[in-house]
Amino acid sequence: MKRVVVGLSGGVDSSVAAYLLQQQGYEVIGLFMKNWHDDSVTISNECPWLEDSNDALLVAEKLGIPFQTVDLSEQYKEKIVDYMFAEYEKGRTPNPDVLCNREIKFDVFMKIALSLGADYVATGHYCRKGETEVDGKTVYQLLSGADNNKDQSYFLCQLSQEQLAKALFPIGELTKPEVRQIAAEMDLVTAEKKDSQGLCFIGKVRLPEFLQQKLQPKEGIIIQVDKDDAVFSIAKPETDSVESALAFEAAKLPFGEAQGKVVGKHQGAHYFTNGQRKGLGVGGTTEPLFIIATDVDRNIVYTGLGSEHPGLFRKALFVNPSEVHWIREDMALQDGQTLEVMARIRYRQPLQKATLHQFENGMYVSFDEPQSAITEGQFVAWYHDDELLGSGVIS
Repeated sequence: MKRVVVGLSGGVDSSVAAYLLQQQGYEVIGLFMKNWHDDSVTISNECPWLEDSNDALLVAEKLGIPFQTVDLSEQYKEKIVDYMFAEYEKGRTPNPDVLCNREIKFDVFMKIALSLGADYVATGHYCRKGETEVDGKTVYQLLSGADNNKDQSYFLCQLSQEQLAKALFPIGELTKPEVRQIAAEMDLVTAEKKDSQGLCFIGKVRLPEFLQQKLQPKEGIIIQVDKDDAVFSIAKPETDSVESALAFEAAKLPFGEAQGKVVGKHQGAHYFTNGQRKGLGVGGTTEPLFIIATDVDRNIVYTGLGSEHPGLFRKALFVNPSEVHWIREDMALQDGQTLEVMARIRYRQPLQKATLHQFENGMYVSFDEPQSAITEGQFVAWYHDDELLGSGVIS
């Protein structure tokens, strides 16, 4: 009998995942990960992890499976939280959920599960796992979830073949309403529970407040750049080199202080991210202001009026060679090769037509349509049909 350790989070998805595995004849063990107990960072008066671990315990009792809690807060702080602050200080916007899957659930947690004699680790993610054969070897595939509204394959875009080999996603074929229905029929305490928001596993953290407690505020100016500014009509260099043409399309625009008018002040450029429109505190504009760029060295936030402002859009992005990751290692591109794919630069974004261009010094992803708010530090993930082939950190 194969043994599976399920990451029980206290939510409905992992509860139903555990139940389905039990139905499929696996020996199931429930494990709750405690990843946060730093009281110096105020989150809210509620104690979400206590409530969640209690719900996870009740589900395990209901299903009659062994249950224990593991405290991974030290590794979580080191691998996720410290990394996040370092990225924000550099003016990049990290994605803690993608990292949490790569570094915690399918690494630290997986090692604990395997030490308990598990054959697999299962989570309540809305995605599916496939298998294919390449040169006589089994290759694992990460496929999008059957529920288009809830597909979470993007969050697993950094997994490796070794991690996928040991992973199971029991609810990947189901839709959220079906999952809730199973939980209700089984009378699980989590059936009606709202989906958790906020950082993976920290619970109800509001990011700006969280950042402000760790990153020092420093006052700077907010500049509004006119949509007809000359910076948006810099001529594309005439070149036969595909690489330099792509580099031009992926480059950040050279904004300067004289680029527009000062419309307000902020408390630190590192708190803000491209495409953001809330939290600027600038009123009286005909349309909302959107952040089009931040400069953490000079502590300036650049904004533009309206969601169609040219400062928001770029046709290409760049990924450093060390940050190009292929789940399908057998499909990795070599220098000079290209591949037509569908790609997304954030969770829930509809897939966009794009082409990967691999060069010795990194990869460019060029989109058929200009993309809004391409953000450094976030992940671009590329797909063929419903298979996620690889991903990279936007540079």
